[in-house]
Amino acid sequence: MTSALHIGLVGLGKIARDQHLPAIAGTARARLVAVASRNATAEGVAHYPDIDTLLAGASAVDAVVLCQPPQVRYDAARRALMAGKHVFLEKPPGTTVSEVEALAALAQAQGVSLFASWHSRYAPAVEPARAWLHGQALRRVSISWKEDVRHWHPGQAWIWQAGGFGVFDPGINALSILTRIVDEPIVLAEAAMEVPANREAPIAARLRMNTASGAPVDAVFDWRQTGPQTWDIAVETASGHLLLSHGGSRLSVDGVAQAAGAEGEYPAMYRHFLDLVEQGRSDVDVRPLQLVADAFLCGRRQPSEPFADC
Repeated sequence: MTSALHIGLVGLGKIARDQHLPAIAGTARARLVAVASRNATAEGVAHYPDIDTLLAGASAVDAVVLCQPPQVRYDAARRALMAGKHVFLEKPPGTTVSEVEALAALAQAQGVSLFASWHSRYAPAVEPARAWLHGQALRRVSISWKEDVRHWHPGQAWIWQAGGFGVFDPGINALSILTRIVDEPIVLAEAAMEVPANREAPIAARLRMNTASGAPVDAVFDWRQTGPQTWDIAVETASGHLLLSHGGSRLSVDGVAQAAGAEGEYPAMYRHFLDLVEQGRSDVDVRPLQLVADAFLCGRRQPSEPFADC
């Protein structure tokens, strides 16, 4: 790519301000030229109230980055793809697997790139963990992903609504890492979800899964943890024990710390997106979303006490 990719950013909430804006600013081949948001603006770039006015008015935009809640992302992505724009989807890429598969087919038909991003896969210890596990005989995988929703998502009503994922919003990060570092397919066996009486989405979940060769994979997700947060994936193999902790940023094998790369999930994703555009490819992996969909499809729902997040 000889010139910068001109980007329009749709949705200017916390994740866009904390991660996308600085990542775009720090990527040499990317340039933010427009923002679409009902309530916020970004200094120095054109502002539009919604994606339709952005697509109509910002002719210089080559690619659209979608950071709205997942419930509205499909329609926005479809509009952008139909307009011939490359599309970068914040995670989760949609509310259903069928939405994302339809977008992938549309991107191919339009001859543009679609990137369904999973930011936790770009944590610095994930690829070293994948390399160490490659070819290993797995015995067991245990995931503990517990955090405080009041800290990370205060007052965000959409996340508790149908299609908002609830505790699977962070839990899908663990599943995105799992499906990256384990060579085999992962199959859901059963799930149980705690749903507060005043919410539509779960506050906690337990998943029992298996690898294709039969190794058990157990995951516990909980949004009620205060104090230190827990984002750990432990893997027992015939050769030793691997621990991927702190959301994929630290790695140890048999208790010995291993080397990991530098931090920088979102800059790495933007570099990958630019490479996809330059190469005329898409990157759409629905496996993490499929596991969540399976949990909602066959999981048991257990009512719990009403929950106030702010």
